[in-house]
Amino acid sequence: MADVHSKEIRSKNMRAISTQQTAIEKQFAGLLTDCGISFRMQDASIAGKPDFVLDSQRCIIFTHGCFWHRHHCYLFKMPETRYEFWLNKLESNVARDQRNIISLVALGWRVLVVWECSLRGKRKLTPQAITERLEEWIYSGVCHAEIDIQGIHQLDL
Repeated sequence: MADVHSKEIRSKNMRAISTQQTAIEKQFAGLLTDCGISFRMQDASIAGKPDFVLDSQRCIIFTHGCFWHRHHCYLFKMPETRYEFWLNKLESNVARDQRNIISLVALGWRVLVVWECSLRGKRKLTPQAITERLEEWIYSGVCHAEIDIQGIHQLDL
């Protein structure tokens, strides 16, 4: 299937996609604030420029879009046009994410990835469910975990 936009229009549209203050970041920031958790946002001095840094708990939180970080959920669909380009782009994003997480854990940070599907869409978790999983992770001591529509998962590096 051919793209309905010219290369120039598609490029303009893609450049307009924000990487900061996204809807899911704003929503998650609200949950952290409601929990009374202090945080910093978008710290460029830390590997991966994490969305949220919880200094007192030595925790990093990334809010990942299911498309851009290739989450295998109902929100992700591989584009049919320019398949090879998108495959390489998305695989490179996933590899970069993994390198950043390994680096952060090696530096003594604990890392949580909160997937977009847990925050929006027809199967999203309730704010209370996300908050419970977040607090469970913060106090668990687990180094690396993810929250998605199925709940919280501890991950190996």
